[in-house]
Amino acid sequence: MSESRMKHAVGSTAHAIGMEISDGGGEQGTRSTVDQTTLEAILAGWPDTPKKVARTTIEKYGPPNEATESRLVWHHNSPWKRTIVYRDEVPHDFPKPHTDLLEQFIDYRVPIERLSDLGAYDGSVIAERTKGEISARCDMEEMNFLALNLAHDVSIGKRSVDDARRFYAETATAFMMGDSHPYTQGLQFEVPDGGTADRDQPLMRRMVGAMAEQLGR
Repeated sequence: MSESRMKHAVGSTAHAIGMEISDGGGEQGTRSTVDQTTLEAILAGWPDTPKKVARTTIEKYGPPNEATESRLVWHHNSPWKRTIVYRDEVPHDFPKPHTDLLEQFIDYRVPIERLSDLGAYDGSVIAERTKGEISARCDMEEMNFLALNLAHDVSIGKRSVDDARRFYAETATAFMMGDSHPYTQGLQFEVPDGGTADRDQPLMRRMVGAMAEQLGR
């Protein structure tokens, strides 16, 4: 690259980095809902288990806000920020073999030093650091409540990874036998309402500044 083109590239990059980005962003969702005819046409082609979970979710939260051939999406269906039922199931063997197809999200910031612990605890608990969200993906809402309550315990250092996994397995087993623990009935911590996104730091600013200084010599 010629020196003039290099200067132009560095200048353009410096300008872009210097631009302010609003605090908004992320998925805003929609308030409209999908009509029953469209829903039935989509669900007609779904396998039995996803179809059953979809109907259970519709019965509790009403029709979804979005629908495609492969997923139904609800926005702001409290206590959730977003709920997705997938047509395509993901095999998952913890705490017993099943398939994941119901994913539910909340605003939440996981401390950076706890991210690896969270991954070790349950691979179907997914933290998105930049967006400031965490989700649990399983085959029923009660298990998503359990997964996120324990994810919170791990995040604040209340439980170790091994303790959380053991408690999950014990509580899920008891639930299947008719014994319902509070961790399966709802979120047992205060859920933030936004303000959890982590935009990180513009490291390129220093690098571009150094390059511009060199080119200016």
